[in-house]
Amino acid sequence: MRLALAGDTMLGRRVAETLRRHGPESLVDPELVEITRGADLFVLNLECCISERCEPAPKTFTFQAPPAAVETLLHLGVDCVTLANNHALDCGIEALLETVENLRAAGIAWAGAGEDVDQARSPTVVGGLPVFAFADHQASFAAGPDRPGIAYADLKPGVPGWICERAQGALVCPHWGPNMTPSPLPYVRSAARALRDAGAALVAGTSAHVFHGVEENVLYDLGDFLDDYAVDRQLRNDHGLLFLVELEPAGPRRIEAVPLKLEYAYTRLAQGSEAEWIRQRFRRACSELGTDVLEEDGRLVVRPTHSTGGAH
Repeated sequence: MRLALAGDTMLGRRVAETLRRHGPESLVDPELVEITRGADLFVLNLECCISERCEPAPKTFTFQAPPAAVETLLHLGVDCVTLANNHALDCGIEALLETVENLRAAGIAWAGAGEDVDQARSPTVVGGLPVFAFADHQASFAAGPDRPGIAYADLKPGVPGWICERAQGALVCPHWGPNMTPSPLPYVRSAARALRDAGAALVAGTSAHVFHGVEENVLYDLGDFLDDYAVDRQLRNDHGLLFLVELEPAGPRRIEAVPLKLEYAYTRLAQGSEAEWIRQRFRRACSELGTDVLEEDGRLVVRPTHSTGGAH
């Protein structure tokens, strides 16, 4: 199975304005869309609700996208989104439920949120692969026995048993760690080891808004894919990666990283000095984790020496 994996994707604010003004195909360069649509399965982290209604949560940033945002996901060839993050309930419970209904109507699967805690914690099977998502923030968005919300877990004391039980053979998508960190924090690396030991086929994290390195079958952070965020000139959250993974029953056989440039509400393939900056940073981030990065046909390539994971 060839997976395409993209990080935080925000379809609200100025991105939504661009979508309304220029249409659902206006947010991503056609050459990049050709790559995402060519995958057997495309999964991304949806960093907003898709709803007409909004009861804003008491927080600094609330991200809301119009129902037409679903058309952008379909145009990209998205098969599944993860909703376990700190923006899924930005506009309240009813907006989350409307998001789920909009996705369901479009035939797009989701993981990491639901009408109650059991549904939120349940993996969804897409193309034969279980996709399981959870987040370590924010606690107030957690689903309960009779409350819609996200699959929430505090990872600092250790990975809860319910996560390990669901990780076996799955694509595990944790939204973990703080924003704007250049590398995974110690507790995130500890959680990654627990997920590997539990038999996760592949771990693909998000939250930092900048991409991190790869260690065995763990992509610590996919970075951002589409947004209108302010740019940190040191961390360069406007420089990203699309990950293409050849996933076998024993885990990933090959991981490709495609350099991206995030313009204001528009994403394209990186070029020239942009791509070179990304190549250097990714090699450095992987080297710090003991991972070698090759270059084949213009793609950054990691071939995991060993990884764990069950059949899918």
